[in-house]
Amino acid sequence: MGIKTYKPITPGQRGRTGFSFEELTTDKPYRKLLAPLKKSGGRNSDGRITIRFRGGGHKRKYRIIDFKRNKFEIPGTIETIEYDPNRTSRIALVKYEDGDRRYILAPLGIKVGDRIISTDREADILPGNALRLKNIPVGTIIHNIEYKVGRGGQIARSAGTAATLMAKEGSYALIKMPSGELRKIILECRATVGQLGNVENSNIKIGKAGRTRWKGKRPHVRGSCMNPIDHPHGGGEGKSKGGRIPVTPWGKPTKGYKTRRNKQTQKYIVRRRK
Repeated sequence: MGIKTYKPITPGQRGRTGFSFEELTTDKPYRKLLAPLKKSGGRNSDGRITIRFRGGGHKRKYRIIDFKRNKFEIPGTIETIEYDPNRTSRIALVKYEDGDRRYILAPLGIKVGDRIISTDREADILPGNALRLKNIPVGTIIHNIEYKVGRGGQIARSAGTAATLMAKEGSYALIKMPSGELRKIILECRATVGQLGNVENSNIKIGKAGRTRWKGKRPHVRGSCMNPIDHPHGGGEGKSKGGRIPVTPWGKPTKGYKTRRNKQTQKYIVRRRK
């Protein structure tokens, strides 16, 4: 994955960087694995804005991704590496020996022609192979990890992310999350070997406001720019600090305020991320 720079012939191109897309092998997705994606503009079924600063953006089709990797014991071959507008990581089209095709998240280093498998037994520890945590050696880099057996991968799905299998204790595996948190997950849960590709994603510089609008994001307005009726930080003469801790428009603290309330899953966290 390479990052390209632009000759600054306009102000928006000065300092702007983008992807070279050299790892992609096709620009046409597999039609049978596409689904329509309707925009909400941040509005609910009543037409009221429930998520601020959303709207617009380029039209997209959703790519149906196989997060469950439940095509067991049937080897597959990587056919294409593709761009997915709905996520930061790249996706790979896999053709299985029975003729079925599915999209998976593309691990780092995987290429067209590579063979992968999803199995309940032991298999080679190679990027793209999906196994149960009990069959993965300690110290292995993994991604697309399940929280609950059979639900499908929910952890480490973003570009360049990976978790590490640190230890196995009883019926649980000790996983070091991308955030640094140490967490216990049932050994029967599945995970995919390897780190996700597109690791340079975090180094991209947007360059201009319009490029963010292409993604469907509208401008984020600071509370201190508003009137007192619109935000707790609003009002005052000139640039004022507001005289209170940073809060949301509804008065809830925003910096350092703990919002986690699920005490039932507290026992699975061995070490917090902070």
